[in-house]
Amino acid sequence: MMSEKNGLVKNASFLMMATLISRVIGLLYRSPLGVVLGTVGLGYYGYANNVYVILLLISAYSIPMAVSKVVSERLALKQYRNAQKVFHGALLYAMIVGGVAALVAFFFGNYLLPVNQQQALLALRMLAPTIFFSAILGVMRGYFQAHSTMMPTSISQILEQIANAIVSILAAWLLIKKFAVDEETHAIYGAAGGAMGTGAGVLTGLAFMLIVYAANRKSIHKKIARDKHTQEESMVGVMKIIFLMVTPIIFNTFVYNASSYLDSKIFSDILNMKGIAAKVVSGQWGEYSNYYITLINIPLALSSATSSAMMPEIATRFIKNEYKEANEKINEGIQLTMFLCIPAAVGLAVLAFQITKVLFPSSGTLSGQLLLAGSITVIFSALSTITNGVLQAIGKARIPLRNSAISLVLNVITVAVCSFAAPQMGVFSVLIASLVFAVAMCVLNAMSLKKYLGHKNDFVNGYGKPLAAAAGMGVVAWIVYYGLHLLVPIRIVCLGVSVILAALVYLILYVIVTKTTVEQMRRFPMGNYVVKVLRILKVFR
Repeated sequence: MMSEKNGLVKNASFLMMATLISRVIGLLYRSPLGVVLGTVGLGYYGYANNVYVILLLISAYSIPMAVSKVVSERLALKQYRNAQKVFHGALLYAMIVGGVAALVAFFFGNYLLPVNQQQALLALRMLAPTIFFSAILGVMRGYFQAHSTMMPTSISQILEQIANAIVSILAAWLLIKKFAVDEETHAIYGAAGGAMGTGAGVLTGLAFMLIVYAANRKSIHKKIARDKHTQEESMVGVMKIIFLMVTPIIFNTFVYNASSYLDSKIFSDILNMKGIAAKVVSGQWGEYSNYYITLINIPLALSSATSSAMMPEIATRFIKNEYKEANEKINEGIQLTMFLCIPAAVGLAVLAFQITKVLFPSSGTLSGQLLLAGSITVIFSALSTITNGVLQAIGKARIPLRNSAISLVLNVITVAVCSFAAPQMGVFSVLIASLVFAVAMCVLNAMSLKKYLGHKNDFVNGYGKPLAAAAGMGVVAWIVYYGLHLLVPIRIVCLGVSVILAALVYLILYVIVTKTTVEQMRRFPMGNYVVKVLRILKVFR
């Protein structure tokens, strides 16, 4: 059954842990998938996935946030009947836009792919139906998030990723075995099989959410029956609200995430014009999109989880004119995210080559170089995700849209100039452009939050202290790995020991630097377990 109001940290923690588990599953299956597909096949898969993500952004990606905000506002006023109408209207909206986006992917995908990467078309067509089902799944997740329960979304994410991992590898292997006749068809059918796994994952997540809704149906209708609110919204009015609410968020999310698609297309087209072989371009993009992006997306997913958990909390306080409390929740969310993302960025940089070689044995040195250079993007991208969510929660969806558009222009200019002026940089031009985008978003969003909420960033406690603790952790991680490697030259053993010790050192230094109390630490993800460990180490008494 759906729980009543939970705290922000508790909800964020649920979603963070589920997101972390699902990302780790996604990380682990990338290695065998890379072996099955090969570098070129991974490139085709990456290009198809970029187009899929863009269409998903337009049709489904922002729906959970929008539904969560609109429904939570009505629940806060105990308008249960209107909340249910919004839910039904959102389902209709999702089926329409999801269906249209799926048809575009299937019939016009060749126009959306780079001219020298048309071999990815089969994989894109395999992904087309997934867009439709993802839109419906997004409505279901947003509906339960509006009730301040993250458990259904959390479990569905894990089940989705498990199904994705199993089916991706199995389908890719079966299609290659059945249809591949040479290296080119091996890559094409392998990418298509990997795309089938994405669809299987979404269908699994949707099936679970429908079961949860069925289990809660009686409770939902009881609240609707007790609803004494006299002003019932019409379906036309509800659809208008959904359109006006979802559309700015869709455009904002689209612009915010369109950089990856535009980067891939501009990068590929310019290098093609410069005479760089298509397979070389596809290979570089394969390592960037499937190895580097997969790794940095793990900590970034934590910021997305915090943003999702913050939406109903901040929307409720804002509609009640509780601005001070809203700012406190913002700082709480930022502190929670930086507690995790800053040490993650430092760890990825310090052990970049070791991490990529252990997790992706078939990868080249390019993956490690990208991770070393681009790990700082984690911090800025995480912060921009949270601030985007806050602005949307307070009804200022057009502001992050404007900020995203400005940042996207800077991104496009950067990748175009770098690719054209220095094609030897290869995919590093994309990495630099993504960092420019993230930094610009952080600056612009911070200015907007100060204007509309009077919010001030707590740089010392929010960023400085976690960074100081993470710096000490990074030194320990480096010394332990290379010192142990002299005695036991087994990469996975050295990496495992250094990561565990580094995590313990970070927790100890964090408590010392921030003077975090037992009660405060319990509010963090897995806080009770962390307190037990720190008591064993005599950090807490």
